[in-house]
Amino acid sequence: MKTKSIFIAMMLVVFTFLVGCNSDNQASDGSEKLTVYTTIFPLEDFTKKIGGEHVDVKSVFPAGADAHTFEPSTKTMSEMASADAFIYTGVGVEGFADKAKGVLENEDVTIVAAGEGIELRGEEESHDEEAHEEEHDHEHDEEAHEEEHDHEHDEEAHEEEHNHEHEEEAHEEEHDHEHEEGAHEEEHDHEHDEEAHEEEHDHEHEEEAHEEEHDHEHEEEAHEEEHNHENEEEHGDEHGEDGHEGHDHSNGDPHVWLDPTLSITLAENVKNALVELKPEAKEDFEANFETLKADLEKLDTEFKDTVDSAKTNKILVSHAAYGYWENRYGLEQISVNGLSPTQEPSQKQLTEIINTAKENEIQYVIFDQNISGKIAEVVQDEIKAEALVLHNLEAATEKDVENEEDYFSLMRQNLETLKKALN
Repeated sequence: MKTKSIFIAMMLVVFTFLVGCNSDNQASDGSEKLTVYTTIFPLEDFTKKIGGEHVDVKSVFPAGADAHTFEPSTKTMSEMASADAFIYTGVGVEGFADKAKGVLENEDVTIVAAGEGIELRGEEESHDEEAHEEEHDHEHDEEAHEEEHDHEHDEEAHEEEHNHEHEEEAHEEEHDHEHEEGAHEEEHDHEHDEEAHEEEHDHEHEEEAHEEEHDHEHEEEAHEEEHNHENEEEHGDEHGEDGHEGHDHSNGDPHVWLDPTLSITLAENVKNALVELKPEAKEDFEANFETLKADLEKLDTEFKDTVDSAKTNKILVSHAAYGYWENRYGLEQISVNGLSPTQEPSQKQLTEIINTAKENEIQYVIFDQNISGKIAEVVQDEIKAEALVLHNLEAATEKDVENEEDYFSLMRQNLETLKKALN
């Protein structure tokens, strides 16, 4: 009897566990939840907000990851292969994405590029690159000028030689004329011969000058092609030093999610993908998206008001992740590193950054929450500035997870940082 009671109790526990597990994978209407893997934190948060009870959202990134350098493990890739969808930005920030797409497409996982339709902000050229290009262009102009000068000198020398030949011919003509005054017909024929000879000689001279001019143009074209090729190689080398396979910012700034207005496009692309995957829940997805859109529009207004009312519009940051705030709100970021944190400044650039910070009396250096900025620390020490933190939202930190932070709470923390840095 006692054994029977124990068995029944154990069965009830197992049944309860199974029902609980099943309910975790089901919406309230009894339909199965969609399993969705995402990359950056805003996509994870937006998918949860739009999908609601219809989705089970998991981030590929562990807490505190750097989106620029992260590579998923084989185990994570295997788990992603069993998902319904993989949502990533599609704007170049996730270095592993291209490789992952090939694997996941073979497993019938829906691939969603949430950044589709967003026009990226052009990548800023560094001051050092511009200075180097100007110096190179100046050298090219000088070389071209010297070539033109040499060419003109050659033409002058050729004309002098030609004039000398004409003088000799004229002298011979005069000499012949003195000896042949009695032979008028011969003199007349001789003059005609000389005129024909001069015309032929002038024609040859014109052809030679034309050929020289043509050759000179070809030399200039070849030199320009060589100059352009050198510029392309220099630009490619500098931006290729990141060393991240498949990671490329050549098309522009990927940090679109930091702009609340552009984030509406991200959210809408997520919503459209969820509707395709689960059309029966379209009404819920649409309603949740409209709520999210209204919240993003409100946040956009808060950013505008913060920058408009500030004493300055300049911030000194360790990582050039905030360019869309420049476009949207008129902010100016002075960045130590490039679009990728591994794009470190040259010594010349570093000196310019320090001088600019001093000239503008900047009192704060702003670091990212997930990236150590050793060079930025050098700048901070040099200008005697205080350190602040902006959250780039690439990935939530462990503390963010514990505090149940979302996109809006983290962005409003950024607003408080901006208020301090700009005033």
